[in-house]
Amino acid sequence: MVELINKGVYLLDGEKIVDSANISADEARENTITYGILRSHDVDHSKGKKMRIKFDALISHDITYVGIIQTARASGLEKFPIPYGMTNCHNSLCAVGGTINEDDHVFGLSAAKKYGGIFVPTNQAVIHQYAREAMAKCGNMILGSDSHTRYGSLGNMGVGEGGGELVKQLLENTWDINAPEVVLVWLEGSPRKGIGPHDVAISLVKATFENGFVKNKVLEFAGPGVKNLPIDFRNGIEVMTTETTCLSSIWVTDEEVHNYYKMHNRPEDYKELRPGKVAYYDSMIKIDLSKQESMIALPYHPSNAYTIHELQANPEKILREVEEDSKKRFGDKIEIDLVSKIKDGKVLADQGIIAGCAGGTYDNLAAAAAILKDKSTGNGYFTASAYPQSVPVYLAATRSHIAEDLLEAGVAIKPAFCGPCFGAGDVPSNNGFSIRHTTRNFPNREGSKPGQGQLSLVALMDARSIAATAANGGVITAATDIDYDVNYEGYKYDPKVYEKRVYQGFGKADASQELRYGPNIKDWPKMYPMQDNMLVELAAVIHDPVTTTDELIPSGETSSYRSNPLKLSEFALSRRVPEYVGTSKRIQSEDLERRAGKTPQHVADALAKVGAKAENTSFGSCVFANKPGDGSAREQAASCQKVLGGDANICYEYATKRYRSNCINWGIVPFTISKDTAFDYNVGDFVYIEGIRKAILEGKEEIDAKVITKDGVKDIHLFFENLTADEREILADGCLMNYYASHKK
Repeated sequence: MVELINKGVYLLDGEKIVDSANISADEARENTITYGILRSHDVDHSKGKKMRIKFDALISHDITYVGIIQTARASGLEKFPIPYGMTNCHNSLCAVGGTINEDDHVFGLSAAKKYGGIFVPTNQAVIHQYAREAMAKCGNMILGSDSHTRYGSLGNMGVGEGGGELVKQLLENTWDINAPEVVLVWLEGSPRKGIGPHDVAISLVKATFENGFVKNKVLEFAGPGVKNLPIDFRNGIEVMTTETTCLSSIWVTDEEVHNYYKMHNRPEDYKELRPGKVAYYDSMIKIDLSKQESMIALPYHPSNAYTIHELQANPEKILREVEEDSKKRFGDKIEIDLVSKIKDGKVLADQGIIAGCAGGTYDNLAAAAAILKDKSTGNGYFTASAYPQSVPVYLAATRSHIAEDLLEAGVAIKPAFCGPCFGAGDVPSNNGFSIRHTTRNFPNREGSKPGQGQLSLVALMDARSIAATAANGGVITAATDIDYDVNYEGYKYDPKVYEKRVYQGFGKADASQELRYGPNIKDWPKMYPMQDNMLVELAAVIHDPVTTTDELIPSGETSSYRSNPLKLSEFALSRRVPEYVGTSKRIQSEDLERRAGKTPQHVADALAKVGAKAENTSFGSCVFANKPGDGSAREQAASCQKVLGGDANICYEYATKRYRSNCINWGIVPFTISKDTAFDYNVGDFVYIEGIRKAILEGKEEIDAKVITKDGVKDIHLFFENLTADEREILADGCLMNYYASHKK
């Protein structure tokens, strides 16, 4: 169904694929939709290998916008220079412990009034649906502080990054990237009844994630199969391209997209996007939609995927593999018995969820309602919930009787909210097995706490197969195996609720407005510039193949503290290395002693072994992980390390550009080591990097360092490649805020 073609191809007139053409690859790459958009946003207006991008709009949610605004404010923000949408779809539940979440929302509205922003109140829309409905434009670019910022199916290139990159845009600076490779995603055929967007998306992730086929590249969707996909289907695939680790994605546009903009009262925001006469792509993915099967992605990644028929044919073997993986991850802290979900050879789920930017679309809800019409989810252990992704979608589903049929079947309908995707709300019972049309099924994202002996598991499925499963008493069922017809009327967008509730403040900044703070909204603590030399102590050593941002800073219950850097940092690595916070705090306090002229003895001893001086050598903590940073764009994965005194990370490679960017913006040097370097060092060992400040500022990309262990001193070679001039200064200054403060002088 998905074929990877690892060689360059030319596309002629948007229709014919050939191996060669009378034009160079570099010249023809400029004729892709991707390069047309990127070059038009590159402030250098060149065709070079580097790009400095300014975006057309920004968007954040209520886990990230407070920190972004606080950082920008400390760096000299006066007003928002471009439209900045702030949605309230993550911290929407009542905060345990008081007014915390609602204080953030009040702060957000006050910031929109003061700086000229767009404020979308709680439960009106999830972040990406609001962007689709009200902000996307063909040929534009939107930067979001959420990793699933993807609107390419509407002709708008979306990029998810950490908050620091949004701060740069708010201060009218640029997003700096290497000119990316472009991958042609060629769609053919038409999906069968029962196949939905998550089936295609999961298959795409399975084919590309582990091998890194599209990492930091741009996917460009084209081909005769595009016209066979409704907009909601395209959007559902598009939002999941994040899980492939691509940089962004874009699609050809057509009359279907034009009709979308007309329906949303913005026909002027449509334009046709097509590759030029001869366009070059660095590689290609061919997808035959007619051969797509109903899919299930088992814990703990969307790429751990099987067809539902494969799971049905061999459930015990497949589920035991998940059990074994769980034991490797969590050890004896948890008891897991996924095989017990097999009854009479069939796999039973405990919960079904259709939610968020991927699941809660009108078409998904309509298909689920059609499958469940006049049926029942039952009164047993299986439960089902649906979250329409915006009030306009909910209104339309109500008026067309979709909501009625879902409710009559026993599905609980809840307001627009992203919680099921990151572990806030609808947490399954211990050892519960939840099937979800959401974006991720990483460890702990469903809200369980393995460190406390709690574990539940999430598998990703399309809304259609979730509904088929619900209609079958919780028995995992492929929607292609049942008969149903969708007879509801098509989606009709009604903007009235947005007109009444959304604060449209762009261009109306009022400096006289006061920001409204709650007691949990705190400023960033003092962060120090880099010194001549660096000594770091390993506070965590993780040899997992991949370390997600959810492991670096857990989601779910921690989200209420996103506006309080000191409080949030207490959760850093808490579900993976519980000792990390205490170790980092001890290292940080010892560095403060050093700065006061009272260097602790064991730090002095380490420095003496390499002939270094305490007065010009910083002391901080360091994390080693094989491949950190897969998943969320949340900058807190890096900022919490910095708040706890983190100075560096060491790894073989960074899972995503956005996590590496977060590290840089928070003054954490993103070191790498070569693939053939064995990192057999332990927590408590030191790494000394002499002359690091000078090396960074002089444009060096590698440096010799020393590892200091109880057994002696060993050499190690560190890399810090592909840093821009600004990024080098940010690291030297200690963080992005310090950088802006120093440039104000």
